[in-house]
Amino acid sequence: MDIKEIQNLIKFVHKSGVEEVKIERDDFKITIKTKSVAPQHIIVEDVPTPVSIPASQPITQAVQEVNNQETTESVNLENDNQAIVKSPIIGTFYRKPSPDKPSFVEVGQSVAKGDVLCVIEAMKLFNEIESDFSGKIVKILVDDQSPVEFDQPLFIIDPS
Repeated sequence: MDIKEIQNLIKFVHKSGVEEVKIERDDFKITIKTKSVAPQHIIVEDVPTPVSIPASQPITQAVQEVNNQETTESVNLENDNQAIVKSPIIGTFYRKPSPDKPSFVEVGQSVAKGDVLCVIEAMKLFNEIESDFSGKIVKILVDDQSPVEFDQPLFIIDPS
């Protein structure tokens, strides 16, 4: 095969929509790979307010801002003394140390500073999340085994 035939073959493969072609002969091997360009679909459900996305801003950053806006709006403190414990990492939230053990904390339970509230799994590592202050658990904002984002509210604690 000469260079002209290879170029024509590349054009033909590109036009045909085939992603990969391999040709093997006694004296040579050739593999032609093309990237298929599929349209990307982004589905956003239950967005409370419209958000404008500048053309230069990446889509993932805009979606993360929408999610942060939703979680911030949904956390209503009953009084100004209450504090929010937020996720320090991205991962999967677990209320129990293992499936057969009881939860670390329950609503209404008193906790001391340094008590473990939950674990967040990130890349197969289980990170214990400790309370930054003493008080009573008012609300648990995340369901067990749910994905959580960085800085997402997890617990509301009343330190009084």
